[in-house]
Amino acid sequence: MEKNLFIYTFGCQMNVHDSEKIAAVMVNSGYAVVDDVGKADLIIVNTCSIREKAAQKACSQLGRLKKFKNRKPGLIIGVGGCLAQQWGPKFIEKVPYLDLVFGTHNIHNLPDLISAVEKTGLPVVRTDFHEAVKSLDMMAPPENGRVTSYVTIMQGCNNFCSYCVVPNLRGKEDSRLLSDIVKEVAVLAGRGVKEVTLLGQNVNSYGKTIGNGSDFADLLYAIGLIGGIERIRFTTSHPKDLSDRLVRCFSEVDKLCEHIHLPVQTGSDRVLGMMNRCYTRADYFDRVHKLRAVCPDISITSDIIVGFPGETDGDFQATIDMMDKIRFDNLFSFKYSEREGTAATKIGGKVSEYVKRERLKIVQGLQEKHTLERNEAMIGNTEEILVEEISKNSGQDVSGRTRTNKIVNFRGSHELIGKMVSVLITGAYQHSLRGRLLNVN
Repeated sequence: MEKNLFIYTFGCQMNVHDSEKIAAVMVNSGYAVVDDVGKADLIIVNTCSIREKAAQKACSQLGRLKKFKNRKPGLIIGVGGCLAQQWGPKFIEKVPYLDLVFGTHNIHNLPDLISAVEKTGLPVVRTDFHEAVKSLDMMAPPENGRVTSYVTIMQGCNNFCSYCVVPNLRGKEDSRLLSDIVKEVAVLAGRGVKEVTLLGQNVNSYGKTIGNGSDFADLLYAIGLIGGIERIRFTTSHPKDLSDRLVRCFSEVDKLCEHIHLPVQTGSDRVLGMMNRCYTRADYFDRVHKLRAVCPDISITSDIIVGFPGETDGDFQATIDMMDKIRFDNLFSFKYSEREGTAATKIGGKVSEYVKRERLKIVQGLQEKHTLERNEAMIGNTEEILVEEISKNSGQDVSGRTRTNKIVNFRGSHELIGKMVSVLITGAYQHSLRGRLLNVN
């Protein structure tokens, strides 16, 4: 008899795609994915540990699941992702009604792990690393009708930024073969996907572990030749590995969208050094200059951490100065949160929660101003939009994104989904644009 699966996902796009892989593995084992947690026989909570807030949200969700376990004793509750990798057996101590804890290298083992839980009635913990991450080459087809899809091109990271747990929780950097990625994208194109987003902890270093000379620029050129694919995006990038050849892709690969997420983290050279970011403030400005020289309309988004240990008022002001000079299109900003096992925990000069909170308010207020200004500058432009879905704001509207990754809502029917359309931008808001349909391309 078919069983039902419900998945909660916390964290970034990579976690979203991992959840798609979890769903694909379990569907092949006889499960059906449902959108009502009350109907589930198996609940998976896919966690993130990069920021404290994401970890707290996942734990809060697990707390709310206890009532479902009480009502349905045969229900299996599992937790995966980075927090599962980090806590391992401790998760069972913290959440005693958990049945399964599996780490980032063990998605492919899920059916066997769940079978063991069913046979023994005892909790199972599996957080070992494998030399080759078998789920890396696993294809998770998008839902029918979806015109965008994620494609994992690599996993893990070798950078060891002092604040980051990724190398500990995702393992060492491992790139897929270029030919395998191209085959997957071609299959997706055959299923009606028109836009792919290439995923990795640091896509700019793609290919280094393969050793055959292929790099990320080669991959972009190759995917740009695949028929049916009309747009290419990627995330995320490390500034130190942004080569001139990769920069040129923004003018030479027609399908590559004019957007890059390039995390800077801070505008202070002193703090960049303590973070082990391996570039300077001047280096970052140089990358931005080269990107805008090759592609004047490129949208640049970034990450900023405030309150890193030892961050002074002067260091913080250097970040504000950088924001004023660059004027990012958007920004993900965070208070520094200490993560177990990272080098930053040994750095003195902890910044108080009050100061971190006040600095974050300043960063977010300034970025809201910059984002609105950049959005308002688009009013009157005609933009090419790939229609992705019915708008979340109104059933009479559809929604899609500009090539520069800005959400646009405009009047239209579901028949437009999957089509490229020309839209006149008529209004600008903090998080989206308003438009008017001109024609279907």
